[in-house]
Amino acid sequence: MKKILILLLAVIALTARAASTYDNPDTIVVARDGTGQFRTVGEAIEVCRAFMDYHKVIYLKKGTYKEKLIVPQWLQNIEICGEDRDATIITWDDHANIEADVSPLTAHLAPQKIGTFRTFTMKIEGNNITLKNLTIENNAARLGQAVALHTEGDRLLFVNCRFLGHQDTVYTGMAGTRLYFDKCYIEGTTDFIFGPSTAWFQDCHIHCKANSYITAASTPKEVKYGYVFNRCTVTCAEDVDKVYLGRPWRDYAYTLFMHCTLPAQIRPEGWHHWQKEREQTARYLEFENTGDGAATDKRVAWSRQLSNKEVREVTVENVFQRADDWAPSAH
Repeated sequence: MKKILILLLAVIALTARAASTYDNPDTIVVARDGTGQFRTVGEAIEVCRAFMDYHKVIYLKKGTYKEKLIVPQWLQNIEICGEDRDATIITWDDHANIEADVSPLTAHLAPQKIGTFRTFTMKIEGNNITLKNLTIENNAARLGQAVALHTEGDRLLFVNCRFLGHQDTVYTGMAGTRLYFDKCYIEGTTDFIFGPSTAWFQDCHIHCKANSYITAASTPKEVKYGYVFNRCTVTCAEDVDKVYLGRPWRDYAYTLFMHCTLPAQIRPEGWHHWQKEREQTARYLEFENTGDGAATDKRVAWSRQLSNKEVREVTVENVFQRADDWAPSAH
């Protein structure tokens, strides 16, 4: 009996040790060719400990990872870093008009579509997550909304990443959360940056693939700042000639373009109201933009140009002001 007990204790100890193999700040390497510790990003995410108090890097070697990923709420302090931005690609192909899986409880109902918010390639629910040097793509055909990046966590940092898709490419999905995009490339067709979060886009390249709308913010009334584009460059595909900077998905949408380069394809009026009454509440702002699409003399009357005094208040520190003093531009 004693020998059995000792053996059982040994098995438990080995199991505990095996379970904690990745409970450390060491980097996890993922490679499709089998040269890393894992072949999929999902496996690497799965072994990370909940609520880590140290910085953990998941390093992706070059390759195409066809995965639909969730970084869950209980994970934090994770950095997912690619070997090469353009050659390290996480991709999926759901769109809003795909029929949802049928359960026995709903089999008698008419077919349902999965809808916009289930189409993501990567969904980030955790806080303090960083993506760096990689591509997140939704490569579904243009058959409906198709999200590449869906965010719900706070203090999310995106550095030198590409976000590729058509309609609804980047969904900043949780009010009160803060996102910082640094030197990223974002492309899409309609409302391809949308949602209620507070997000700062620094030195980003925004590429319009259709005559439509770049942003569709839904900033809550009580939130002072929504989307801030600073020193970004907007470009358009060759067949595009009429693009709006944004339209308000909800009444108090906040979007500011400052020190940005705007192409001739930006419509002279700049902004669309979506619903007429939102002209009374939407917060659409510009400051010292340049380029053929930056002229302000024909902008809609309900948008406005910031003054020099007002723009001095628009800093990363002020936009992201909370008790934790998170200011990623200072990192």
